[in-house]
Amino acid sequence: MSLSGPEALKSMDDALRDIRREEDEIAKRLARSAELVTKFRESESELFRQLAGVRLDPVTQQELGERLSQAELKARNMLDRHGSELSAVEDGLKQLDRQIAGLATERGEQTLAIATAETELKAIADRVSAETARDPVYSQKRQAAEELAAVASQSMAKTTQAETDREQKGKPYRDDPLFMYLWERGFGTRNYRQNNLIQTLDSWVARLVGFPEARVNFAMLNEIPMRLREHAERQEQIAEAAEAEVVDLEKAAVDAGGGKPARLKREAAQARIAEIDEQMVALEDQRDEQLKAQRDLAQGSDPAFSAAVNGLAEALGREDIKSLLAQARATQTGQDDTIVKQIDEVRQRAAEEDAESREQRNRLKTLAARRRELEDIQYEFKKQGFDNAGSRFGDDKLVGDLLNDFLRGGITAADYWGQWQRSQSWTQRQPRPGSSEPWGNSPGASPGGSSGGFQWPDSSFGGGGTPSRRQGGGFGGGWGKLPSGGGGFSRPRQGPSPGGFRTGGGGNKGGGFKTGGGF
Repeated sequence: MSLSGPEALKSMDDALRDIRREEDEIAKRLARSAELVTKFRESESELFRQLAGVRLDPVTQQELGERLSQAELKARNMLDRHGSELSAVEDGLKQLDRQIAGLATERGEQTLAIATAETELKAIADRVSAETARDPVYSQKRQAAEELAAVASQSMAKTTQAETDREQKGKPYRDDPLFMYLWERGFGTRNYRQNNLIQTLDSWVARLVGFPEARVNFAMLNEIPMRLREHAERQEQIAEAAEAEVVDLEKAAVDAGGGKPARLKREAAQARIAEIDEQMVALEDQRDEQLKAQRDLAQGSDPAFSAAVNGLAEALGREDIKSLLAQARATQTGQDDTIVKQIDEVRQRAAEEDAESREQRNRLKTLAARRRELEDIQYEFKKQGFDNAGSRFGDDKLVGDLLNDFLRGGITAADYWGQWQRSQSWTQRQPRPGSSEPWGNSPGASPGGSSGGFQWPDSSFGGGGTPSRRQGGGFGGGWGKLPSGGGGFSRPRQGPSPGGFRTGGGGNKGGGFKTGGGF
């Protein structure tokens, strides 16, 4: 079962929403845990007051009770302030979530508007393409553009081969430490500067390894690909300029056929999508900062809060408290034993709560890292135009098992993104009359787009629009040469990833994540 671009994007949105919801739930759970541990300490403090009432004289009872009461009051006041701060952060997160969701909805509407405009433009392009094909000016420019594209393609193929030869044939030179020693010093060139003794020794080494002849060969292996690439890039620029002229003619033909309103609607929707994507990145970054603040508060990282809670714990850990408990354990009176048992139970529950909190903190770090990586992948997805209605993915497991595998840490973000790229394809267009190539498609370009007719204006690559043959290309042309690989991501980021996770990584095992529900 295949997926369309919009369906795939929605699945990513759903997964991100689920991750964000679980992050929020864990942060709230950690906050409740901090409150609960503080209340356990207060209960423990009250039990020690009761124990003091049984075992200590009135003066000592009063001194211990006042000390514990002061620590309790400080912790309770700080807990109240802590709760207010958490509520404010949570309100901010809810507002940001609403804004992000609203922009995602609007983006979907704009994508639909693009698809509607493209349907109109396709019908007009189909109608005017035959007449335009008979225009001698258009035919000449189209043929010239295709020939120049073929030349550029051949030039780039030669460049690629030369670069391959450089890697393969240059390996023996690079593996020779004496040769590379002389090469890196610039021996035999005007840049070589050494004292007489070093020059004598280097000359001896050069004769030993046959450096003069080898240097010429190695220099050529490195120089030829550079020159070929410069030439190939110039040919590509010439081909792109010729393609742009064809684009202008096609654009004018569609406009003359009544397509201008639809084209302008499409361009306006694309421009709005570009704005939305920029706004969403900014809001996601703001949310990340807010979530970090929530995480710090929930974990008790605030220095004042930590000092208050620790102050109560320290008051309960003083020597006189320890001695009181030890004496109570040493005697066998019913009242003592009951209080001591209650103290042990409260401490055990506090220890269990602390252990649970440690697990939840680790999970929160993992969730934050996965969310950021999925945001990076989604950014690339939209940047490459994969969310276009003409984009298809042959493997529906990308939003099922593979997504879960990525979220669990079974595969890296780079691997997961690479699988999206490998699964992606574009809807095939029909050939133009009298040719095996679609309208506006040069040799070597990838197929795609709608069936029939030449293409309509494409003001940008991605953004819910139709990718052009070359990035920065325009109205004519086939589908774009999409960047390959699956490594680094281009989404702008502020600050380091949370919990020491590197963007694009993702190697931790554990946790059972499921999309569509709570992870």
